[in-house]
Amino acid sequence: MLNKFPLWKNLVIVAALVIGFIYALPNFFPDDYAIQITGARGGTEVDQRVLDRALDALDAQNIEVKSSTLEDRDALIRLTSSEAQLRARPIVQEAIGDRYLAALNMAPSTPGWLQSLGAGPMKLGLDLRGGVHFLLEVDMETALQQRLEALAGQIKRDMREERIRYRGGDIENNRALMFSFRDEESRTEAFDLVRDQYNEFLLDESRTEDGEYLLTLSLSETEVKAIQEYALEQNLTTIRNRVNELGVAEPLVQRQGADRIIVELPGVQDTAQAKRVLGSTANLEFRLEARQDAPSAETEEYSFRDQPNRTARLEKDVIATGNNVANAQQAFDQNGQPQVNITMDSVGGDLMNRATRNNVGRRMAVLFIEYGTETQMREVNGQMQEVEKRVVDKGIISLATIQSALGSSFRITGLDSIPEAAELALLLRAGALAAPMYFVQERTIGPSLGQQNIEAGFMSVVFGFSLVLVYMLVFYRGFGLIANVALVLNLMLLVACMSILSATLTLPGIAGIVLTVGMAVDANVLIFERIKEELKAGAPPQLAINSGYGRAFVSIFDANITTLLVAVILFAMGSGPVKGFAVTLCIGILTSMFSGLLVSRGIVNLVYGGRRVEKLSIGGKLANG
Repeated sequence: MLNKFPLWKNLVIVAALVIGFIYALPNFFPDDYAIQITGARGGTEVDQRVLDRALDALDAQNIEVKSSTLEDRDALIRLTSSEAQLRARPIVQEAIGDRYLAALNMAPSTPGWLQSLGAGPMKLGLDLRGGVHFLLEVDMETALQQRLEALAGQIKRDMREERIRYRGGDIENNRALMFSFRDEESRTEAFDLVRDQYNEFLLDESRTEDGEYLLTLSLSETEVKAIQEYALEQNLTTIRNRVNELGVAEPLVQRQGADRIIVELPGVQDTAQAKRVLGSTANLEFRLEARQDAPSAETEEYSFRDQPNRTARLEKDVIATGNNVANAQQAFDQNGQPQVNITMDSVGGDLMNRATRNNVGRRMAVLFIEYGTETQMREVNGQMQEVEKRVVDKGIISLATIQSALGSSFRITGLDSIPEAAELALLLRAGALAAPMYFVQERTIGPSLGQQNIEAGFMSVVFGFSLVLVYMLVFYRGFGLIANVALVLNLMLLVACMSILSATLTLPGIAGIVLTVGMAVDANVLIFERIKEELKAGAPPQLAINSGYGRAFVSIFDANITTLLVAVILFAMGSGPVKGFAVTLCIGILTSMFSGLLVSRGIVNLVYGGRRVEKLSIGGKLANG
């Protein structure tokens, strides 16, 4: 019988629409504006007393609170509006003190039964939801210094193994190493060793001073550029890994110029946590404790992180660093205390084995290094201004006796808390930064600006959608009404698909939705015009409907596939906003074809199929049956 779908096809359409409705529904429960309270350090826990202080401060300022909860080790205060959120943050921060951080956030409000089905609202991009924009600068001078320090340690070990007696090995002008020898023969042996094994250096053995024979190892210009390029690319990769660990959807991480990196994190209003994870240049150095008779020039004294009054003298030579860590996982020792299980790469494993097999019984320290900035008030041009000063914090987190030769796997103990161990494991697992980075620029796009963009985008969709609905009703009457119903269902399916796929909606994405609406209507126009042509040619209404949908299929398919290919190319080659547009367009094309060819046809079959039809309400001349 003409214009009747088989039962299975009707069931597929109904199932798709029901699933689409369920997964589009969470978008009617927008996120709440909230203030998140977290510890300034990973190990600091927020308790009820801290939350009560924040709530009392908000109540004193007549700021209405929707709800407040303690979640894991943090607290969340939900507010009624963006304006209340922006007013509340400084008030909460003042109330809770410096040990805690108050950050803008967006808290989900999706009902529990929808969450149990895995349903959630669409993720919104930086321009719609707000978020943070960072511009970071890589410290290239420190990158060169760290590389020279590592090379100096290796060269010294090689000289000791070859029994070449030397002095010095200090860094000069961040570009060279200087060694001195008692006789020319020793210098020549060192020259041959470095020349054969270390092609990074330009060698100069022409100098003597105070009876000492000097050997200068200078980094070539090519090597300097290679080290700086490696530092930037390695930091870029590490930042991307850390963003993945944060679970941010559709982030933007890209280089800018020779030494800067741009990071944009949509939906992240907790700038403190983002800065703590992204900007932390936490690294590790494994060093032997200095012998009692070691010269002071070859040792350095450090405090323990958890016991500032306790110190230990360590050798300057570094065995291995966090750059050699292949994997790190938070765990517990036999006493239930937090620890981090470390797996080194092949180079790190060899270095560790080589250093420990000859030093069983000595103690090895794990030195935690963190680079950061602190704000100071200084007089600039006669005025007091805030100036950021770069600081380096080094502290021992573990000092244990070497029981046997170590290999690629071992553990770090002596950590303060589980969150600190988890954060250290995250940073090491994501990769140590090849060089410190500093925040040059920080910009937060607040939820209020994002809300304005959402309202403007929503109005554009409503305006375009309304014009299309009116056009279809005027020109195609009853069939226009059917097309409008299919169009609404198409929009529902588009939103559901984006929610299921966790695609991120941006302002260009909204433009993609508007374009999709036009393309969905285009499919119906082709079908309806084909039906009208069949009616003019004298075909009965049922046959005209069947022929209209059947013969228009090829034209609709060709047009949509061509656009789909363009969207795929845009996604593959574009970035940022272009990708957002491409994702929405790809999904919209697929849902438009489904709604135009199946949903629309299913409604027409429901209205006209299986019965005698004398005329069709499709605009123009009505067809007589």
